[in-house]
Amino acid sequence: MTIEWRYTAHQELGVLSLAGYLGAEATGRFTGAVGWAVARGTGPVILDLTGLRGWSADGQRAVAEAARRLAAHGRPMELAAVPAEAPPVPGAAGPAVPVHGDLPAALSAHRRGEGAGRQWHTDDWPGSLTPPA
Repeated sequence: MTIEWRYTAHQELGVLSLAGYLGAEATGRFTGAVGWAVARGTGPVILDLTGLRGWSADGQRAVAEAARRLAAHGRPMELAAVPAEAPPVPGAAGPAVPVHGDLPAALSAHRRGEGAGRQWHTDDWPGSLTPPA
């Protein structure tokens, strides 16, 4: 089982949304999605976990590594809608990662509505009717 992802670039903010299960077999795809976010946006990256059905310890470690990677590029990471069964484990050596109850709360913290900027996503992103731009 793997994940699907969608990245939305807002002005000075990015939202990386995940759907599926973030386990060991999905960490490579997740790492690639983070690379996509690094290359195509500016400012903080909100990792939207609304569509995530769960995550393993490997998935949580991949999120912690993503926070370090983004911070190295001057882009702090924030979490929105963390799966209830497992609290985030950012790692003691990693940057602080703010956690928001849901995506609207995270966007509100940056005074942004949910209006989408440019988007890219995997082919099987839930609800996608057209191929990504």
